[in-house]
Amino acid sequence: MSPPRREPSGWSSPGAAASHDQVVSGPSFESSPPGGALTGRLLVASTRLGDPNFDRTVVLVLDHGEDGALGVVLNRPTPVPVEEILEPWGPQADMAPPGVVFRGGPVARDAVIGLARPAAAVTVSDAWHVVVEFVGTVDLSVDPDDQPVGLGGARLFSGYSGWAPDQLEAELAEGAWFVLDAVPADVFCADADQLWHDVMRRQGGALALLATYPSHPSLN
Repeated sequence: MSPPRREPSGWSSPGAAASHDQVVSGPSFESSPPGGALTGRLLVASTRLGDPNFDRTVVLVLDHGEDGALGVVLNRPTPVPVEEILEPWGPQADMAPPGVVFRGGPVARDAVIGLARPAAAVTVSDAWHVVVEFVGTVDLSVDPDDQPVGLGGARLFSGYSGWAPDQLEAELAEGAWFVLDAVPADVFCADADQLWHDVMRRQGGALALLATYPSHPSLN
């Protein structure tokens, strides 16, 4: 995958300082599902993808439309604790172990995107931008205590994965990705190394069988 080097529509410009102090406000989602057909769904890498950077990745699509698509990789943790780059968000990240920053993708790596779950049931509204079920995007420039709903855990992603118009559709036609339903537990998985296998196994049938294959055929 060769992601476009552009600021996708629907995202505000990072408003804070450079490096990992840069934060990205949530996309202008109004309800779930918001617009694009693949928004809120998973892209699960197949063996046909051919890009080692995305080997066995699980990507949550945050926006998909005529301008292209963007998402975050859910299973690439870094060793960096969230509190080291955005201290106010450390306690929220600790509520969604392992409490570290995840690599969302190769585009805009100095920007940080946040997904969070509410502490209690919320009504979908303009104040809570849902991506999948009750999981929504959060404006990281706003203190967790000042969010429009009480939060019960957050996960932060450095950078994102992006596709130019028609690029993702071409990759799907090549069989590079499986498009599968997401569940909130995928976003906050504690064992990132197992997420690809877990998502594939729960599909049953041929996809569940693929989950048993080793990463490299030479190991088979």
